[in-house]
Amino acid sequence: MSESDDERRIGVVIVDDDALVRVGLVMMMGGAPDIRVLAEAEDGGRVVDLVERHSPDVVLMDIRMPSVDGLTATESLRALPDPPEVLVLTTFDADEHVLRALRAGAAGFLLKDTPPKEIVESVRRVARGFPVLSPSVTRRLMDRVADADHSERSGRARSRLAVLNARETDVAVAVGQGRSNADIASRLFLSVPTVKTHVSNILTKLGLNNRVQIALLVHDAELLDDEQD
Repeated sequence: MSESDDERRIGVVIVDDDALVRVGLVMMMGGAPDIRVLAEAEDGGRVVDLVERHSPDVVLMDIRMPSVDGLTATESLRALPDPPEVLVLTTFDADEHVLRALRAGAAGFLLKDTPPKEIVESVRRVARGFPVLSPSVTRRLMDRVADADHSERSGRARSRLAVLNARETDVAVAVGQGRSNADIASRLFLSVPTVKTHVSNILTKLGLNNRVQIALLVHDAELLDDEQD
């Protein structure tokens, strides 16, 4: 493989305190011709240094690690000038942890028992800028989290969304419903490029990193319909 081919591959850093998990992930990534593992770490405290040294496209991040956990590490990474996408590895019972990671700017999450083929495809998706979250799973996670300051959080979310114009608000709600750009364009009688422009404007106005954070903010503001048609 030429140097130019190597540079075009998706660079990945793996962060997990379980050596067997790291070995498994390296084997999965190694079987994909368009992905290369640049580095590994057993703790979140090393990840910023590794990212600055290797400039990966994606970081596969465990949550529970002994020194610096994956949530703190994700927040540190997303504060960098040109951060990589973060794909969180989690277990099913970590709802609150997953939500904190998504609010910090993670592109999504995977369960550790996800089939290898799906893990590899998820890395490709987040590298292209697409979140790895199904609408049903996103809603279930958000709805399961008990939040004592629900009313206050809803008010803060509505205040933040008030900077959007009417069309941008419509697009934001559609993003919160998990709709694709093509679906949003069809429903709102817009072109796909126009929808992309609206999404970009929404991210800029709200100071957000990705569509997942738009969805979380719309959910907090209680703007989602109870049922999606």
